[in-house]
Amino acid sequence: MKFSNSLFNRFQEETIREIQRSSLKDIKKLFNLIKKIKLKNKKVLIFGNGAGQSIANHFSVDLTKNAKVRCLSFGEGNHLTCYSNDYGFEKWIVKTIEKYYDNGDLIILISASGRSKNIINAAKYCNKKKINFFSLSGFGKKTSLRLNSKNNIYVNSRSFNIIEIVHLYTLIQIVDLIKGKLEYSNKV
Repeated sequence: MKFSNSLFNRFQEETIREIQRSSLKDIKKLFNLIKKIKLKNKKVLIFGNGAGQSIANHFSVDLTKNAKVRCLSFGEGNHLTCYSNDYGFEKWIVKTIEKYYDNGDLIILISASGRSKNIINAAKYCNKKKINFFSLSGFGKKTSLRLNSKNNIYVNSRSFNIIEIVHLYTLIQIVDLIKGKLEYSNKV
């Protein structure tokens, strides 16, 4: 297999295009919700599957460490396996929210496909309990997650990699926006 310049360029172009097409209105909405969480000394609970969980873990660490907003991501194997074993994989997030959510906290749900049953169940639970939540999705404007979310950042792509890059980019950008500065200057 040899390196493909055209595939490399196409991947970059599509990723940049999706970043540029991101809804500034929705990003500002999430920024403002997290800013309120910080001011009220509440916390963010963030969930995803696979790469979405990796994004959740990364965001959680940076939001807590750099922006001084408490954030939990529940990516530990023991938590995931215990709750999945005891409650079923499709309900582990709902059960985690039941145990860890405090009034005024914010839930963030990530599903690149917008079809992850455990994430959709969490969105439905949040709607039923009137818990404020925000979702990030892709793969179509009419996915179950997007249809069950009042607040959603949508990436108009069918590529998991591009969607996940845009989700990470957006969330990490919000960390720097909350801090009010870039983490590091690009000058070396």
